[in-house]
Amino acid sequence: MVSSSTQPASGLLTRRNVLRAAWAVALGTAAGTAAHGFMYERHHIEVTEQTLEVAGWPSALSGLRIGFLTDLHRSSTVSHEMIAGAVDLVMARGPDLIIVGGDYVTNRDRRFIQPAADALARLAAPNGVFAVLGNHDDERDVPAALQSAGFAVLKDARTQISVRNEPVDIAGLRYWTHRMADIVRVVRGASPTLLMIAHTPKRLVEAMALSVPLLLCGHTHGGQIVLPGIGAVAAREFPIIAGAERRENTTVFVSRGVGTVYIPVRVNCPPEVAILTIQPLTA
Repeated sequence: MVSSSTQPASGLLTRRNVLRAAWAVALGTAAGTAAHGFMYERHHIEVTEQTLEVAGWPSALSGLRIGFLTDLHRSSTVSHEMIAGAVDLVMARGPDLIIVGGDYVTNRDRRFIQPAADALARLAAPNGVFAVLGNHDDERDVPAALQSAGFAVLKDARTQISVRNEPVDIAGLRYWTHRMADIVRVVRGASPTLLMIAHTPKRLVEAMALSVPLLLCGHTHGGQIVLPGIGAVAAREFPIIAGAERRENTTVFVSRGVGTVYIPVRVNCPPEVAILTIQPLTA
């Protein structure tokens, strides 16, 4: 006679098999996603071409094109070829000026400072190349290497250039500068056509308070790993994780960056360089 417990045991075994199969699929999917993020996605640099409308931007400067690249993180896992490829993508589009937004190496690794500058050295634009420092950069060797490549490094400083006979002020903040009084000192006396570069988008709060027309940032890597239904867990602390928005009188663009940090993987978040076309804000 067949035991009455045979059927439930068989059903339990079936459920266990289903759960094991589900876990196997999930682990396989995760492994496949990570492998894709390591082997392919982190190397596939996109060119983001976007028009930004900026409050108070003069009509004489309508159509000004800014090349923007950031978060290079030259290291043993971010090669010279990858950064040089990002440079090629920017240079092929002939921007009017170029901004580089910080984190040239990871954890101030001196071995890669000069290689990072060498990979960037081909950057050139009619109105100059301007750089700020990120939280992974030191205050001496990185600026020296960038300056030797011909870049203007703005450490809590502002410079003015003339574009189409119009003054344009470019203000660059150090990553660690966050006191309002220090930021006010940098922008005090600037022309209404002001571009601020801040490595972290957390400076959006101060930029809005000061009615800075245009703010360019990096640092977030766009989250680097963006999970379906969950999002960019690693970047939730930032007011904007990636892309362009207008907040009050400030237009901000946050780049996903070029390199990776800590783990050499990108998921649903490809690296990018940006070509930003600036137009006056229309009512």
